[in-house]
Amino acid sequence: MAMWDQPAAPFIPGQYCVRIAQAAWERDGHFRLRHEVFCDEQQVFSRTDRDAIDDDAILLVATTCVLGSPHSVVGAVRIHEDEPGSWRGSRLAVQADHRRVGRLGAELIRLAVCTAHQRGATRFLAQVQVQNVTLFERMNWRSLEQITVHGLPHHLMQADLAHYPPHGLVETRMVRPLAARAMAQAA
Repeated sequence: MAMWDQPAAPFIPGQYCVRIAQAAWERDGHFRLRHEVFCDEQQVFSRTDRDAIDDDAILLVATTCVLGSPHSVVGAVRIHEDEPGSWRGSRLAVQADHRRVGRLGAELIRLAVCTAHQRGATRFLAQVQVQNVTLFERMNWRSLEQITVHGLPHHLMQADLAHYPPHGLVETRMVRPLAARAMAQAA
């Protein structure tokens, strides 16, 4: 079989940008990805995962980079202040083809908590699906209690803000190691 007869592997770039969504295409991509993950893939919601929190939330995205410029949204999370000093993160999603990268979810979490901390957070909470609890624990979060959200088991978790210094960065860059790129291309 010739190379052109084989299905193309998904594009996995060597660089990603994790940032506060600024442009309309980033916000649109944020909502599209959330719909893809929470409605289509996980079927947590039937028609939409959008709610009133989206009106005031700060949207963060992970994008692929092409020639150093953000290109397409492959990760999303939102943060909001629910009462003075108390912030929450929710709707963490990474596109299926990019979950193998390994750090996109962690970088979204890190930027989310550091951003909230910069804006006055004294507490940062999230309702975390059971399959993601270990990731959060490795990132200095602790479970406060087990809960059920939308009929699914979750943990209410709290970030240890001492591990998330406040900063005013609107974006961070992440370069995937060459070995990981070679493994992704071989898969």
